[in-house]
Amino acid sequence: MILAGDVGGTKVHLALYDFENGRLHPLRDEKYPAGHFASLDDVINMFLAGDAQHPPTKRDQILAACFGCPGPVRDGRLKLTNLPWTLDARDLSRSLSIKHVFLINDLEANGYGIPELAPDQIHTLSAGDPEATGHRGLVSAGTGLGEALLIWNGRKHSPIPSEGGHCDFAPRSAREVALLEYLLSTLKGRVSFERVVSGLGLGNIYSFLRDVEKLDQPNWLCERMKTEDPNVVIGECAEDGSSSICFETMKIFASAYGAEAGNLALKVLATGGIYLGGGIAPKRLKTMQNGFFMQAFLDKGRMSALLQSIPVRIILDDTCALLGAAGYAEARAAELGSGSERAASVK
Repeated sequence: MILAGDVGGTKVHLALYDFENGRLHPLRDEKYPAGHFASLDDVINMFLAGDAQHPPTKRDQILAACFGCPGPVRDGRLKLTNLPWTLDARDLSRSLSIKHVFLINDLEANGYGIPELAPDQIHTLSAGDPEATGHRGLVSAGTGLGEALLIWNGRKHSPIPSEGGHCDFAPRSAREVALLEYLLSTLKGRVSFERVVSGLGLGNIYSFLRDVEKLDQPNWLCERMKTEDPNVVIGECAEDGSSSICFETMKIFASAYGAEAGNLALKVLATGGIYLGGGIAPKRLKTMQNGFFMQAFLDKGRMSALLQSIPVRIILDDTCALLGAAGYAEARAAELGSGSERAASVK
């Protein structure tokens, strides 16, 4: 078996896999609120201990484990970006009694997961040139903003992790300049793209529209914000047309998201396509399809024709990072002499 994890700023998603005819086969998965645990070890131990529906998992049945995590991994170690945890692959291997444990960037894990997805797990936002090959880019707006480069070597794509979401936010209109000025004041420092294109960013944009543009915030909306996830409320009310401030929030968000996706497409020359991951895009397909994202994505002056040829696809499956982490763990364990479970499963 392979243990895989997608460690996010708000939740930890864990899964066990085996292989059937060379394909990953899910055995069990669970999601846990990250903030309720003192360490990743605690989350994993609870998962492996089982529950009323699942017996405990024997550690010696796990060939390898891999966890995709937000932040830069250096020599198997990282301090998480949005959680107060410091992880070390060697420490995890010892404490969990699992021989092979790997830590990789969460967007790197997503990159490895894309080839594992079925066609119906990807939504095409813009077809571009579907026959084109070459490098790809991955941009994922969720709790934060993750980015990765998927480098084409003529046979396959190799994910290269990036912290591009922390690059400086670049406003493109008078409205976005005003947003930048507002955030510079409220955040007391520099403003990255993550401060606009993320779950955190939705709240920042909403506050700007409320405080600076004085858009109407009806009482019923305020009450919903108090008792529900504000980002869910903003998205729902934007898409059902019940709130102008929510609609304008998602409009600015989608436009900034499209602009940054286009920036990455230019930097990596992503003729093989741009993929959008994270939790926001697949839940807000109506917003992503309303034109604001693609208009900003294509608005690159002399490079607009190039951008028109680049496919843009949304990852719908929230297990993409898990699949990528599982595939990575199996491949690395095989390289280290433990044998290939994937190859052994092919009949």
